Amino acid sequence: MTTTRTTTTEILDARCELPVVNGGSVPVDPPLDCPVCPRLVAFRNEMKEAHPGWFNAPVPSFTSKAPRLLVIGLAPGMKGANCTGRPFTGDYAGDLLYKTLLDFGFAQGTYRASPDDGLTLRDAMITNAVRCLPPQNKPTGPEIKACRPFLLATLAANPSVRAVLALGRIAHETFLTALDLRRAAFPFAHGAQHNLGTGGLTLFDSYHCSRYNTNTGRLTEDMFRSVFVKIQTHLS
Repeated sequence: MTTTRTTTTEILDARCELPVVNGGSVPVDPPLDCPVCPRLVAFRNEMKEAHPGWFNAPVPSFTSKAPRLLVIGLAPGMKGANCTGRPFTGDYAGDLLYKTLLDFGFAQGTYRASPDDGLTLRDAMITNAVRCLPPQNKPTGPEIKACRPFLLATLAANPSVRAVLALGRIAHETFLTALDLRRAAFPFAHGAQHNLGTGGLTLFDSYHCSRYNTNTGRLTEDMFRSVFVKIQTHLS
């Protein structure tokens, strides 16, 4: 039996209440002046005043050509991606993520916490469930929902993706909701591997690689690497 992935248009028609973007099509990345979430827009403007040299805009995805692995984080960090303009670049979470990607062959070069460090991805893409910096790093439910069409557009534009790594419960749940799948059928758990039964996609779960999680021992480097072992095995 042939399995087909639900199209971006079908999901948007059924679920999205966003204003029309670009004449009706949803772009892979939101515009740099995205107006959809008032609270995030206000916070973005505060950041522009306080730190005019920072990126301070919705952070676009970072990708290789034809990625098979899609990594989904929560949202840009204030001194990380919101500052540098590249996902997971400039904060501790990026230190662990990029080190692991390099070790498992999903990146090449040297990570120096800067978008001009020359590092490139191999067979991988990194994005966030929410593209703008939220206050206290806590997006609201409506803000997560508002960004979901961009996540779906990203997936639709990259049909080569076969493995999805959700960093944390919010990334896990918003991805399932974007595909109109029941969360209860695929419960979040660190190290879990879910055959989604659509589009040849397999979802892998990990606790977020934040400094808080590693400092408290909730996530160790070995725990994080064990998830990548599963992903590498799945894609081999």
